[in-house]
Formats: sequence, C-alpha cells, structure tokens
Amino acid sequence: MTSVHSSRPSTALAQMAATLCLDNKANDVVILDLEGVSDMTDYFVIASGTSDTHVRSIAEHVMEDMKKRGAAAHHVEGLTQGRWVLIDFVDFVVHIFHPTLRAFYQLERLWGDAAAVAVAQQGAVT
Repeated sequence: MTSVHSSRPSTALAQMAATLCLDNKANDVVILDLEGVSDMTDYFVIASGTSDTHVRSIAEHVMEDMKKRGAAAHHVEGLTQGRWVLIDFVDFVVHIFHPTLRAFYQLERLWGDAAAVAVAQQGAVT
C-alpha cells in the first residue's frame, strides 16, 4: 500500500533523508507513514548498510546534510557501534541497520499498519 501525504512539512524532509541514504549506497530504503498508527512521529525512514562502518557512514551523511539544510537531528543513538543508528528529527525518525539486526527487529512488520511511501530516485536531492 502506498501513501502520499505531501501536505505535511515532514513529508519532504523524510523523503530527503531517504534520498540521502540512497546517495550513500544504502540498501532497501523504505519510508513508513505513521499517520493514524502512532502519535510519536510522522514517518520512519528505514535503511540498511552493508557493515558497521557503512551504517555509520550513511548516518553521518544524513545528519550532516540534513543539518546543512536546516533540519538538525534532535537525538541520535547507536552511532558509535554502527549496528542500528536511530536519528530522531522529531517529525520523522531515521533507522539505519546492519542487515542482521534489521532482519531480527523487522520494523516494517512491527509497524505493518503503516502505509509505505514511494522513495524518490537516487540523486534527486538538490
């Protein structure tokens, strides 16, 4: 199921974060729209790296580029370990996983009531 709620400001920011993940060669990038499912945030952006180093690199790229665009992260967890980095931007949360942890936690299944949002193509960030 695909959802498009472009009227929320967080939509464009979540899309930007997803595209930044793709720009840094993240795998399986997904955006989940949590409207009507949870009040904690509007979107989850979920991506996988290929190693701890790759996970950290993707997370750092997203944080640095989003900050340059005026959207600094409110809270970050897991960056040092690089197994599961959570970047909280308040209106959306970016989860970057090592593949084994992503398979274990299965956020897409856990949040199965959330609609998936199409991710913009790689290189779309300007």
